[in-house]
Amino acid sequence: MTTTEITPEMTMEEVMRAAPAAQRALFQRYHVGGCSSCGFQPSDTLKQVAKDHNILDVKEMIQTITRAQELDSRVEVEPTTVKAWLDAGEDFSFIDVRQPDELAKARIDAAEALDYEASDKYMSLPKDRKIVFSCHTGVRSLDVASYFIGHGFSQVFSMRGGIAAWSAEIDPSVPTYS
Repeated sequence: MTTTEITPEMTMEEVMRAAPAAQRALFQRYHVGGCSSCGFQPSDTLKQVAKDHNILDVKEMIQTITRAQELDSRVEVEPTTVKAWLDAGEDFSFIDVRQPDELAKARIDAAEALDYEASDKYMSLPKDRKIVFSCHTGVRSLDVASYFIGHGFSQVFSMRGGIAAWSAEIDPSVPTYS
């Protein structure tokens, strides 16, 4: 959940720092910030972005950002929790969404690489299947988790901090990279 109140006068850089889910939320709801034609500058205020994109209700934008940030906080799971689930032998899918070149640099043995060629494999999983997504830092895995939630999956998580946090908190033998 956001700890800083979002205001119309905040720059987008400040908004994104206070609520990392803001860009995804604004793009999903208003098609703002996802490409060059609908983008914004970090120095633009939220109020200016609303004006530039003909969005009349800035309070609604703020509510959209706040709800998205709250959802992200419910979707994020700690690496220690994932490790505990693995150690307990819980039945869940642990999926690494990083690209092959990143997987070659570092891997969590228990995580399967996402097969980008077989989307049916994942979409045909039971909607109540527990799924944990991981990436490098936890940003892309939140995007993927959001996608699955949007497709009706109810037990979807993103591992906070990704493989970088796993290396720091669980298994230092897993290499870090930038």
